[in-house]
Amino acid sequence: MPSDRTSSLELWGGYECTVNRVGDAWFDQTPRSGHEHRIEDLALFAGLGMRSLRYPALWERIAPQHPQQRDFRWTDERLPELARLGVNPILTLCHHGSGPHYTSLLDASFATGLADHAAAVAQRYPWVRDWTPVNEPLTTARFSALYGFWYPHTQDEGKFWLALLNEIDATRLAMREVRKVNPAARLVQTDDLGYCHATPPLQADADFQNERRWMGWDLLCGKVVPGHALWARLCGFGLEDRLRAIADDPCPPDIVGVNHYLSSERLMDHRVERYPHRSIADRKVGKIEDLPLVDVDAIRNLRSGVVGLPNLLRQAWERYRLPLAVTECHNGATREEQVRWFVEVWRGAERLREEGMDLRAVTAWSLLGSYDWNRMVTRFIGHYEPGVFDVRGGQPRPTLMAPVLRDLAAGRKPDAPALDIPGWWHRESRFLDAPPAPGPCYERTLDEPGETPLLLVGDDGPLTHLAVRACEVRGLPYVRCGDDLGAALARARPWAVLDARDREGLAGPRRRRVGCPHGTRTSVARQCADAGVPCALFTSAYGPGLAAEGLSLPGVLVARTGPVYLPWDPSARAVRLLEALESGRGPVAADGAAHWHAVYGPDLLDGVLDLLLDGASGGFNFFPAEGWSEAEWARRMAVVAECDPQRVDGPDAVAQTAPPFPAPGAVSHLPPSETTLERFVREARLARREGEQGVERRQDDARLEDAGANR
Repeated sequence: MPSDRTSSLELWGGYECTVNRVGDAWFDQTPRSGHEHRIEDLALFAGLGMRSLRYPALWERIAPQHPQQRDFRWTDERLPELARLGVNPILTLCHHGSGPHYTSLLDASFATGLADHAAAVAQRYPWVRDWTPVNEPLTTARFSALYGFWYPHTQDEGKFWLALLNEIDATRLAMREVRKVNPAARLVQTDDLGYCHATPPLQADADFQNERRWMGWDLLCGKVVPGHALWARLCGFGLEDRLRAIADDPCPPDIVGVNHYLSSERLMDHRVERYPHRSIADRKVGKIEDLPLVDVDAIRNLRSGVVGLPNLLRQAWERYRLPLAVTECHNGATREEQVRWFVEVWRGAERLREEGMDLRAVTAWSLLGSYDWNRMVTRFIGHYEPGVFDVRGGQPRPTLMAPVLRDLAAGRKPDAPALDIPGWWHRESRFLDAPPAPGPCYERTLDEPGETPLLLVGDDGPLTHLAVRACEVRGLPYVRCGDDLGAALARARPWAVLDARDREGLAGPRRRRVGCPHGTRTSVARQCADAGVPCALFTSAYGPGLAAEGLSLPGVLVARTGPVYLPWDPSARAVRLLEALESGRGPVAADGAAHWHAVYGPDLLDGVLDLLLDGASGGFNFFPAEGWSEAEWARRMAVVAECDPQRVDGPDAVAQTAPPFPAPGAVSHLPPSETTLERFVREARLARREGEQGVERRQDDARLEDAGANR
């Protein structure tokens, strides 16, 4: 076992650099995040205090047309800059890809081709120590050759094993070439590590999947020999000679890199009827030996409990006794939940080190966020998950994660609002069958000790109601302001103020004040600015609004938005359109000339609270950015709701009137409308069946992996 154990837990980082192929289309995350043209991002990464950075020198990007036509200009600029900044690169050569167009995971040329690429990269950068020739080989083989999501789109177990062995051979040959240049080069081998739970009729298949999850590392370590649990199965596909060749010349990782998400533990259940409101990603009904099944997040559906990352790491340590690192740590959720998850993983890693485990690092993954992982990057819809930085405005804006990571890297205790509240994965409300809470759980009084609260200025309108709901769902302690804002600021000492009064009728008729300070909205902003307390307020994106003074004040966030609709409001146009579509009776009239510019209230509040937690200020837009007409919006909703879109009676896909956006090219901080429609349809149905109290946001992790074996 290597003896270079680190003296303390290290912070590593990585930005989402996937290049995957779907048919003839290529999805490259680097230009989408803007990092393609921003070398200055590297200084931002180094400023977090990270020691190492997972970074691409991808085959598909360096030699896209011909294996001997290589363009190193991009890496020539960036790798020396990382060295100057004192950040150790961990070079990835293939990240969820199948190689350039002239090869694939199923071609014999894949392994030798990647090895040639590795040799060229190593000769170019002989000082680089750490390498990941193939990121997540098992996961990539599953998605490409077993499930058919990515190229070459096969759905065959034999092809899956062939793809995996090609990736393992590519790794072995690549490291051989790298070590010819740098004998001290280390293999940091990443893969997803989860666990499959199952109901009794499906347990045999779950047992197989729980053996299969180790196969990438097992092969590299030379463990797949006669007597291995899956030896006979692979030999049955005619792969015995390949297995023996790998076992005779293994390439064990110097560091086993564990990627783990809250959705990495799955539950296969044959009782399909128990899951009527599962998410779009989990909607498909599979079959194993003619037995139907659903494959859903175990964390939300298994009351007996999950294995959990600490125990999964213990399993990996006992199996390999090799140094470990958590090489992807990310939670596709609201901001405070992202922070809670990372801090929990970090603290758990420190405890495992105290037990004697050689656990080197925790990696902040998706530094610049990621696109369309809720679709397995199979098509472009623009669904963006912020990471440590948010790039929607064109330049990386630090989120709440950034100061938390700096604290952890420096050995300080991180300080963030509501950090000590348990994450959603620990709360009873996470279960899809959880009863609604009998009353508020996170409302506090002005002088109550404990967590620093959010101060809520409200009225009796829907925006205030949504703000209270959002705080309850997200576990954010809050205090309602009384008539004296100055006294409330002094007594509660809030981390921020949210002015959720609806003075412009965004969510219906203007409302009366209820226990809120006298004066105008801008007077609230002014008092907060004078007190040095961050503040957020709402105003119309389609008119003059009340934002002028707020935009001129320090620390004030102005959310410019449109008319707001709610899933439990039967008078809302969106709710009425959905009900008409689901009735199945006659055509559904919708306007084909006017833009759909209504805003889903829960999305609006989540977005504003995220920005407030980030410490953002200034104006931010919240409006549907696609420019769809009402008729096109209704058709898209029909597809999500599994209704007939042809029943929508409206002519045009794109509205003919000028878009009512705040300014040309303005960026919206709402999710894309397709994502919103999925959330709205699910929550509107829950509200219709169970009332408002039945609506919770329980699909926080957007990376929902389809772990079934026979799809």
